Amino acid sequence: EKKNPPLLYNLAELQNDCSRFFKISPDQTLAAAQELYEKKLTTYPRTDARVLSTAVAKEISKNLSGIARIPAFEGLVKEIMQSESYKKIAKTRYTDDKAITDHYAIIPTGQGLGALRSLSQTSVSVYEVIVRRFLAIFLDPAVNQKINLTLKIGQEQFFAGFKVQLSAGYLDIMQYSFSKGNKETASDPEELIRRLSGIKKGSVLPVDSYEIKEGETTPPKRYNSGSIILAMENAGQLIEDEELREQIKGSGIGTSATRSGILEKLIKNQYLANQKKTQIITPTLMGEMIYDIVDSSIRSLLNPSLTASWEKGLTYVAEGSITTDEYMQKLEHFIRVRTAQVMNLKNQYQVGQSFKKALPYYRKEKKGKAAPRRPVGKDSVKKGSSEG
Repeated sequence: EKKNPPLLYNLAELQNDCSRFFKISPDQTLAAAQELYEKKLTTYPRTDARVLSTAVAKEISKNLSGIARIPAFEGLVKEIMQSESYKKIAKTRYTDDKAITDHYAIIPTGQGLGALRSLSQTSVSVYEVIVRRFLAIFLDPAVNQKINLTLKIGQEQFFAGFKVQLSAGYLDIMQYSFSKGNKETASDPEELIRRLSGIKKGSVLPVDSYEIKEGETTPPKRYNSGSIILAMENAGQLIEDEELREQIKGSGIGTSATRSGILEKLIKNQYLANQKKTQIITPTLMGEMIYDIVDSSIRSLLNPSLTASWEKGLTYVAEGSITTDEYMQKLEHFIRVRTAQVMNLKNQYQVGQSFKKALPYYRKEKKGKAAPRRPVGKDSVKKGSSEG
């Protein structure tokens, strides 16, 4: 099995990795990327593209020559230049003019290296992440050997899978200076392959005992400040209708320039909470109430397919299938009808029940102290219910 180097960074991918590596918010990542751009160390950060343009690919040797002046990467860049792999990059999946709108992926320019001394440690680390991802595309893929084993005992079949790394390839460049180091593998790959290669189809193996292990499925992991940015970027993947899903592809919620701002606004308004040490995102009681009110009044606003249908309408306008006035009439009709429905709703009881159901989870005590929450009293419950 060959594992190719990942595509280059766009802002969402960079924000996701930096949240994971450094436990910083998307806004902090954007600030660092913006600083690197202003110091001419990297290209424009507010981009959705993860590939190069053909024009940039033809001149990519200039970027590599500049990076070669960094001692940590000097030897590797020389190997890349000698292998001339950079000359073929325009014909690979890392170059695609069709996948670029205004800007190509975030890459190091090879310039402005003198400014590295004046940067914060966070910005230097973000720069290292960008450089290593960039250099990886010029290296060989990682190669693994996969072995699947099927055992039959009586009428039951059991399955086991093994993966052994034969060649690290580009993974060698992904050893970050800020990393605490990789754990050693539990067994010698060559010894494992040798032992497994002795097993042939029909081989009889001794079974000493049986053991039934019981377990429970775990809920999905909570979003962190990086993964939620990726979820916003790829919101259309949640749509079941294939045509609508294709329509919103590449759109998602917000843009590369606005997603971190949307998240920060939700946190500032106390609809979401961000645990700074872990960057885990959780809802607040107020946030849950807003969700429940929208869910019980205009549920379609919570469905990405509505955005997709509006995007589809805009495409029709661009193609000339419908006029701008026709599109605006449909949009205004939607707003007027839904607003009238909300004004005539009598859903106070439903909203109140949602509040009572959620409230206990925000009153749990930890180490003798009540968990912080936005104060919500009886008066505000009645007010929220009547307005809902």
